[in-house]
Amino acid sequence: MSETFVPSGPLRLWTERIGDPDRPAVLLVMGSAAQGYSCPDGLVTRLLDRGVQVIRYDHRDTGLSSTVDFDRQPYGLADLAADALAVLDAYGLASAHIAGGSMGGLIAQWLGVHAPARVRSLTLMSTTLLSFDHNTVWGRAFDGKPADPAELPPPAPRYIRHLIDSGDVPPGVESDVALFRVMHGDVLPFDEPAVRAMLERCWARAVDPAAAAHHSRAGGALTPDRLVPLTAIAAPTVVVHGDQDPVYAPVHGEALAAAIPGARLRVVEGMGHVYFSPGLPERLADLIRLDDA
Repeated sequence: MSETFVPSGPLRLWTERIGDPDRPAVLLVMGSAAQGYSCPDGLVTRLLDRGVQVIRYDHRDTGLSSTVDFDRQPYGLADLAADALAVLDAYGLASAHIAGGSMGGLIAQWLGVHAPARVRSLTLMSTTLLSFDHNTVWGRAFDGKPADPAELPPPAPRYIRHLIDSGDVPPGVESDVALFRVMHGDVLPFDEPAVRAMLERCWARAVDPAAAAHHSRAGGALTPDRLVPLTAIAAPTVVVHGDQDPVYAPVHGEALAAAIPGARLRVVEGMGHVYFSPGLPERLADLIRLDDA
């Protein structure tokens, strides 16, 4: 296991490599505002048991990575994808298996479309289509306006209510535990001690915890590079989605799998939008695609 900072243009990204450097690599790409350590350790350990090395990193504006003055230097999903490529470059990897969750799944799709030679396989977890219009659809949900039937649905009302009701709650470990509990859902057991330990670790190491909020502005912008048809993705792909996901309803996963040629859909019963339930990280690791064809 080794930690190092790698350059991405003028930025420095914290990274961690775990496992044998001579083995095929899995690059874990986390979701919005999430540090590399937000991935459960059990998932990483099971991947190592499957014979790969694992690389995880802090997105810009999270953890120990560089922070950005977003108003002066705004960035979008393409820039976050460039950070992922910079990590591969720094480790001398021509390609890797890419596994991304939520916003990380959008980044993974971007790589599959725009940097196909760098992608050995794609695992897209708890996410939606690259071209999904977050700002419009989610805006309607917050305004209480009915969604267009032709659009994929907004988050569940319970999740929206939590975001509204917690608007004045001071940010910190306790507020994040409450958010994770809502995102987790009510079916599978919620491993609160593991969630709390992970969040305490992340809050303690964040250079500027407030900077992570920039991801909601970066990830929601529907730029032209996101409108390329997903039929352009040639990498072997699996879409993993929880049937209790309150952020992206299961139909998002179904639509995503249908849009990518040859993609497999794996629906995990009882799973919400986060992965902290006994045995769940290992189950997800077993679903991550590691074949090249």
